[in-house]
Amino acid sequence: MSPDLSRLISPATKARPDGSVAGSTVNSDATPSPSWLRRLILGRNPRFTLIRAGVLALTAFIVFRFILIPVRVTGGSMEPTYHDRRVNFINQLAYRSHEPRRGDVVGVRFAGRSVMLLKRVVGLPGELIGFSNGRVTVNGRPLDEPYVKLPSDWNRYPVQLGPEDYFVVGDNRSMPIENHTFGICKRERILGRTLL
Repeated sequence: MSPDLSRLISPATKARPDGSVAGSTVNSDATPSPSWLRRLILGRNPRFTLIRAGVLALTAFIVFRFILIPVRVTGGSMEPTYHDRRVNFINQLAYRSHEPRRGDVVGVRFAGRSVMLLKRVVGLPGELIGFSNGRVTVNGRPLDEPYVKLPSDWNRYPVQLGPEDYFVVGDNRSMPIENHTFGICKRERILGRTLL
């Protein structure tokens, strides 16, 4: 005598006279659903996910090769504006429509593409730039620099800038002048302006 299956079957399914249950067929050809890890990595549509990953990689390559250069500040020459070990980006498109301006913080190519200095533009082409009692002088007049927070005692005779020359210096003028890299740089060495 077979057991009564009517109590074990949900109301939506019915037992057949031969003992089988209607609606409970098993398809042996069905493919198993992807595991949760595969679905997490590749998504529901692996082909579409791989296309998106390729587009993202291409976009990142273009942005970080031709538009933004990531830089890590090393040293204290730009303190307190930029602290040691801070990461920033140089926007290479910043000077496509205009030349560097006084007060801009720029990336200056020092040696090759990978070594650059982060400095502030204080002198523009054709100007006479010097230091007197810790202050930058432009054509003999002191420059107002609200970004310089630390006291300085730098003194340096004025230098005349050429038509393609800019004068760059760090914001931390409290360090001895001999320990600070600054001076005239050609326009072609300025890669762009800081983003942050």
